[in-house]
Amino acid sequence: MQRVIIHADLDAFYASVEQLDDPELRGKPVVVGGPPESRGVVMAASYEARRFGVRSAMPMSRALRLCRQAIRVPPRFDRYSEVSHQVMGLFREVTPLVEPLSLDEAFLDATEHAAGYGGPESLARHLKAEVKKRTGLTLSVGVAANKLVAKVASDMGKPDGLVVVPAGTEAAFLAPLRTRVLWGVGPKAEIALSAAGFQTIGQIAAAEPARLEAALGSRGLWLHAVAQGIDDSPVSTHHERKSVGAETPFALDLSDGPDLRAELDRIAGSVARRLDKNGFRARTVVLKLRYANFRTITRQSSRPLPIAGAGEIAAAAHALLDVAAQSSDRFRLIGIHATNLAKDEPDQLGLWMQATESAPESRV
Repeated sequence: MQRVIIHADLDAFYASVEQLDDPELRGKPVVVGGPPESRGVVMAASYEARRFGVRSAMPMSRALRLCRQAIRVPPRFDRYSEVSHQVMGLFREVTPLVEPLSLDEAFLDATEHAAGYGGPESLARHLKAEVKKRTGLTLSVGVAANKLVAKVASDMGKPDGLVVVPAGTEAAFLAPLRTRVLWGVGPKAEIALSAAGFQTIGQIAAAEPARLEAALGSRGLWLHAVAQGIDDSPVSTHHERKSVGAETPFALDLSDGPDLRAELDRIAGSVARRLDKNGFRARTVVLKLRYANFRTITRQSSRPLPIAGAGEIAAAAHALLDVAAQSSDRFRLIGIHATNLAKDEPDQLGLWMQATESAPESRV
């Protein structure tokens, strides 16, 4: 049976939820993110704002210069999670094989279910109509025989798009598109490909694998396959969480001192609460430091038994900062990430650990 893979993506999700909840924002350029004076960045921009060149991850100060009439609203993650949960539930009414990628997008494997809706395109239209009916939001959908092509298809149709790529036409569909469209091709890879004479996906697909290997190393062989639309990766309903973290940018650069240390404690508390909420402990604590000149480093320490408490996480982070920070350093961002996670279990060895655990090891 031919696979039917759907990539479903809510358009300008955060900004669209804000416009949905506040009718006065509809039809206006909306940007979601922190204030410019606190070095906030754009988390989402409505399509009205995007016409002015505003994009996600852009500094908020620049976004507001590009679009002076933009309305900035702070993010409301609880509300976004609520809407996301509703939409993902709708997807699971169609198929149990749903792989969320983020709050606003997911893959669906509808191979066994598309025929019951009249075929892949009819199923895609059903999903779009139900999302609109139940949430008021628009959904862009790509349908193909694999995840790679379905993702490209949904991106091409935005906003409110529906693009179906029939099985067997994957390579022809991808051929005229620029190389950056492919998963795994970031800015650096795009530059390397361009320097080697590859501007389109079709040129990659038609190339001798040796040329791609020379340009990108071992990744070149993988790229040759995906440029032909080959992707057999399954839709996975289970993703193991790899880390829990939090970080904060500062409105003004901070040197090591009471203010920075207090912020470190606050972040440690946030990470501890998230670990507890998800039932995890962590064997490794990572400290992230971004300097005033934008140089970013990480330092980490690992322990033989996992920890979860705010005090333990803070102590590990403070010890790492003690080693990393110099008196002349000034920081624009600090963060803590808990990794090497384990499911939370009763700590029967806590007292023993206090006496026997080895000193943390630190590395870049």
